[in-house]
Amino acid sequence: MSMFGFLGAALTHAADALTPLFGTAAMAATIVLCTLGVRAALHPLARAAARGEKARSALAPRMAELQRTHKGNPERLQKAMSELYADTGSSPLAGCLPMLLQLPVFFVMYHLFSRGGGGLLDHTLLGAPLGGHWTQALADGGVLGPQGLVYLALFALITAVATWNFRRARATLAKAPAPAAGGTNAALPGMASMSKLMPLLSFGTLITIAVVPLAAGLYMVTTTTWTACERALLHRDRKAAGTPAAEPVATPDAPVPARRPAPRSAPKTRAARQRAARSRANSRTAARPAADTAPAEAATVPTTG
Repeated sequence: MSMFGFLGAALTHAADALTPLFGTAAMAATIVLCTLGVRAALHPLARAAARGEKARSALAPRMAELQRTHKGNPERLQKAMSELYADTGSSPLAGCLPMLLQLPVFFVMYHLFSRGGGGLLDHTLLGAPLGGHWTQALADGGVLGPQGLVYLALFALITAVATWNFRRARATLAKAPAPAAGGTNAALPGMASMSKLMPLLSFGTLITIAVVPLAAGLYMVTTTTWTACERALLHRDRKAAGTPAAEPVATPDAPVPARRPAPRSAPKTRAARQRAARSRANSRTAARPAADTAPAEAATVPTTG
């Protein structure tokens, strides 16, 4: 028995155990629960990827400053970027390895729910076969038929998730610092157009659901929804904190200016405020006699004719 046949048989046994709760939709519930369980197991990798992404975002203002400072000098720019990564202990590929480690798992799950195994695709969801496609549902009952309504529900859910992802991606791109002209991003043709098209890729899942079997469509909707909620949870502090301000970068022509001291916070308790008021009054009283005696001392100095 192949690996996919073994996994399909395991899901079939799980669906048999869930039949008293979900009836004929037990296999569909098993697909959703299996997807959620796998994504929960992969959550530590997602957290590691999010930490790497936050590290790159924190360095983005300083990278933009380096691009403006060393514009037209790629060698100096590359050296400054390498020194910046070495000082911060970061890397331009930070967070990419955890994402790559998840790809084989996603491939296995997608192949399992697309090809089936162990009778996985022999079940139905509200009359729609898990091994069927949207075109088959349209032929059997039309868009508003029993099978068509199942696909309409999936389309509506994935559209809501894609719209949410689209808005979040647009907001993230709007807050990102623009690279200087002649920087590394400007040297790559088509990067600006790619950045504008990236938020629209979320709607590509609609096409995928329309052409894959219903079981794979359930998997795609579940994993896409999980990804959207997971990213919102892992990046919730970025929206609250905002984009960090760019720190000045020292150059031979422009040294780093001295930072202004942070203003003192006002006392919070009443006793502290009273002590601060008395201290200010005493300081003003001590300074006033010195100011008043200065003219008098100047007047007593004899003048010579």
